[in-house]
Amino acid sequence: MSSNARPILTAALAAATVAVLAACGPATGSSGSADSAAEAVDFSGVEPATEITFWSNHPGGSIELEKELIAGFEEETGISVELVTAGANYEEVAQKFQTAQTSGDVGDLVVLSDATWFPAYLNGSILPLDDVLEAADVDTSTYQDTLLGDYLYEDDHYAVPYARSTPLFYYNKDHYAAAGLEDRAPETWEEAKEFSAAIATAVPAATPFGYPAEDQYPAWTMSNLVWGFGGGWSEDWDLATVSDENTVAALEFAQASVDDGWAEVASGDPATAFSSGSVSQVIASTGSLSGILDSATFEVGTGFLPGGPETSDGVVPTGGAGVAVASASEPERQLAAAMFAAYLTNAENTAFFSAGTGYLPVQKDADMSAVYAEAPQFEVAVEQLERTRSQDFARVFLPGGDLEIAKSLQAILTQDADVAGTLETLQASLQTNYDRDLKDDLETE
Repeated sequence: MSSNARPILTAALAAATVAVLAACGPATGSSGSADSAAEAVDFSGVEPATEITFWSNHPGGSIELEKELIAGFEEETGISVELVTAGANYEEVAQKFQTAQTSGDVGDLVVLSDATWFPAYLNGSILPLDDVLEAADVDTSTYQDTLLGDYLYEDDHYAVPYARSTPLFYYNKDHYAAAGLEDRAPETWEEAKEFSAAIATAVPAATPFGYPAEDQYPAWTMSNLVWGFGGGWSEDWDLATVSDENTVAALEFAQASVDDGWAEVASGDPATAFSSGSVSQVIASTGSLSGILDSATFEVGTGFLPGGPETSDGVVPTGGAGVAVASASEPERQLAAAMFAAYLTNAENTAFFSAGTGYLPVQKDADMSAVYAEAPQFEVAVEQLERTRSQDFARVFLPGGDLEIAKSLQAILTQDADVAGTLETLQASLQTNYDRDLKDDLETE
């Protein structure tokens, strides 16, 4: 697609917020009677099919963009792509995709989120992609490493990144100026505490910092805090990390921030409270950027997420969705689907998609200069990719994990619950979920 056809970042970015939040939601669990992961296919001598289907929820209101991308692919390859609206959000697409496994009427390429691809893997519904991408002559080294790595399990990739996002640090520049602060985001959580104390004195009508409520996926954005302190929600399938001393220290810091009055839990979307000026600083999705810029009556600053006492690297959680190839499709259709996935996410087209939706470009060499010229705050989000890290298994792979963590965070931040005791209870609950819903599936792979 020609660069002059790219729409520049507009209110379409605001539409991405709903889809981004859906991408960060609770995982869809395994049925408990899942087949083993799909076997690799030998693509030697296979010719691509002349037609395929693409199942999507059109992330960020992207149906017209997807149609334009399809038209370009069809013109370039002669392969027809039928675009199917498979659901209103990622969860609906995943449910439709899994239900369709019994009928065999599945899409060849399907949009799956960070929280829905793993159950599809467990159910044997999606193809390991490395061999088919090699057969399609796709160089996967050009993808942003962390974004591609999100789909790596047991030495195979099961999707390529498509509509991706991260949290971003937002701050009210007027409040910073009133408090005599530098025009930059805090580099560490300790510095965020110092900045917030200055804001509390200078702007008493505003809350210096806002945490997300239970229904706003706090386990996603607060991964940054616990990782900075050296903790986490899990380490692979080791769930003891959620109650170790580092995670406890991180959440004791968060609890103290509320007790000391420089932070509170937002009653709804933190981005809304920030845009109104009632909260001076929040961590919210990159998908909230356009909405914030449109509605805020003050100058908005953006920055990297803060580091912690243990690390400033790898403290930014990824989110959003990728595209996966159905294992039930014929090899010819799988090869054509892989070709379309590569086209959909190549450097030029990921820039086109990013400009029209607000999702991050998934290729290292994507040209985003036009977007940055209109919304320089978005460049911060892209630069921050160097600090990204794939999410902890307990949040995105474990059925019910995200909700369990969110409830515990709510108790700690709003009910002054004992941090260590709450996290020990959380660990036991997560372990129960793992033993009941995943253990047998994983052990029989």
